[in-house]
Amino acid sequence: MHNETNSNHGCGFGGGRVKRMLVIVLLVLALFLIFKTLNTIKEYRFIGGGVSATNTINVSGEGEVFAVADIAEFSFSVVEQKDTVSEAQEIAAQRVNSILDFLEKSGVEETDIKTTNYNVYPRYEFEREACSGGFCPPGERVLKGFEVSQSISVKVRDTGDAGTVLSGIGELGASNISGLNFTIDDEDDLQESARKIAIEDAQAKAKQLAKDLDVKLVRVVNFSEFGSSPRFKTFAVAEMASLDNAGGGIPEIPVGENKITSNVSITYEIR
Repeated sequence: MHNETNSNHGCGFGGGRVKRMLVIVLLVLALFLIFKTLNTIKEYRFIGGGVSATNTINVSGEGEVFAVADIAEFSFSVVEQKDTVSEAQEIAAQRVNSILDFLEKSGVEETDIKTTNYNVYPRYEFEREACSGGFCPPGERVLKGFEVSQSISVKVRDTGDAGTVLSGIGELGASNISGLNFTIDDEDDLQESARKIAIEDAQAKAKQLAKDLDVKLVRVVNFSEFGSSPRFKTFAVAEMASLDNAGGGIPEIPVGENKITSNVSITYEIR
């Protein structure tokens, strides 16, 4: 009888362990199936995600932002002709240095002044002796001297000073003053604003078109931006090239507004 009781207890103890093991296995299996199901759902959601959409509509949008320019950019040259290179370089350097001093006193930063070209050329003239007795001797090229030219680009960050600066450098011997552009120093934020307006314009068109066609917009399948560029005001100042001789006054130069535009194209999948 004693042995039988121990045997029953042993069987009960062993049966409990088996049940616990079975419960653990079932829990692990259940978790596995849950994760497997979730992954399957996710995969199902993205099935065909990389496949080109067959039913689409395409809309375009345009955005514009206006801003007052805060930089005036222009270029000028100093040209000097003398019998020797050293003479031409010396006189040209004196003129350039006086202009640079003037620009510095006018508040133009050194980093906003850049030499864009420097050349030294020999100057030749074609000479021919007078014809005599029906005979005209051949002419020849004769060296007459040298020309030194230096071209410099300038940024004036106070646009209200642009006219004064242009007049001042003309009086100091600058020539070929040209390319006066009014630009914006940092246009990235303005370009982003123009792009946002263009996208909103395209989205509004897409919603209206989907409503008219009685379809639903599913997703964006293509986006592109084109023709995006700031439109700056440019002034021709060639007539200022002789201000040093004409003794003209300070020119009044209106700045106006610049327009930054963005054009976008958006393609939607529909159903």
